[in-house]
Amino acid sequence: MTSNPLRSFASGLLVAATIIGAFYLFGPSQAESSEKATKTVKTEKLSEDQMIEQLTSKGFVVHTEDEWNKQMAKANEQKEKKPEKKNDDGVVYRTILNVSMGMTSIDIGNALEEAKIIDDGMKFYKEVENRGLENELRPGTFQIESGMSMDEIISIIFK
Repeated sequence: MTSNPLRSFASGLLVAATIIGAFYLFGPSQAESSEKATKTVKTEKLSEDQMIEQLTSKGFVVHTEDEWNKQMAKANEQKEKKPEKKNDDGVVYRTILNVSMGMTSIDIGNALEEAKIIDDGMKFYKEVENRGLENELRPGTFQIESGMSMDEIISIIFK
């Protein structure tokens, strides 16, 4: 390249950088534009009943703090009533199992065996095969723990 086109290219870059920098420094800021937007929006104060009505119409469930505490107490009682099956060392293992399209019950059994949820992955596969559910695998994410029986695990993962 000769020096003349190179100088022209460099000066073009300099002019472009100067224009962009000037626009950045002296152009409108984000705070000003959002400030204008909030001024144009009408603000109305809703009563508590109106807020609850709007939320419930959109599918939300609204509870008072007392109702929430009662539900949490019931859930804790039910959790305490259900005894967890423990392994030989007294540890309950939990895992999040991601089942994707194309996985087989052999893959699921091996994943559960690696997570120490079940003892034998092939035993799991054979149980699924005996029930005729090998083609009924549901894709998704499931929380499985070692305290669950084979029936519970199969009912969670398979249709």
